[in-house]
Amino acid sequence: MQTLYLGCLALGVIFAVVSVVVGDLIGNVLDGIFDVASFDFLNPAVLAGGVTVFGGAGILLTRYSRLEDGAVLALSLLIAAFMGVVLYLGVVKPMDKSEMSNGFSMSELPGKIGEITVPIPAKGYGEIMVKFGAGNSLHTAASFEQLSLPAGIKVVVVEVREGVALVTEFEERKGVDS
Repeated sequence: MQTLYLGCLALGVIFAVVSVVVGDLIGNVLDGIFDVASFDFLNPAVLAGGVTVFGGAGILLTRYSRLEDGAVLALSLLIAAFMGVVLYLGVVKPMDKSEMSNGFSMSELPGKIGEITVPIPAKGYGEIMVKFGAGNSLHTAASFEQLSLPAGIKVVVVEVREGVALVTEFEERKGVDS
């Protein structure tokens, strides 16, 4: 039994070291392997952590307790399961919810309010800045109604055509006749 525990402990430690060194590569290779079972807790980090804890608990219980082999095995499995749940609830699940991306799709632009950073001529292109989450993004823009739009005014994106945001003024400018 000692060999089983040592093997599980070594396997877990090796997996941890390798995942730190080449984690992205492993993530891409293992991506989707556990989707068949569709259980969130069947995460490679949780499984590797459980195997490592099983091996470590087995070694410690064998050396420092007077329990029989069957009791050590059962207790090691319980400790590993408990620590797997703790790892899942304390690390994996919160990390899944905290993932944030500053990426966006151009199809998300219509309806967004932005500000003109480079004036838009009646028949030409300028630039707008649109806020996405915590960051801003700059986009090539043209006037939807083919009107000149000066820098600094607020606009709303009406649609996106061929990668260009077509915008219209969001609020009427003061002192300008329509």
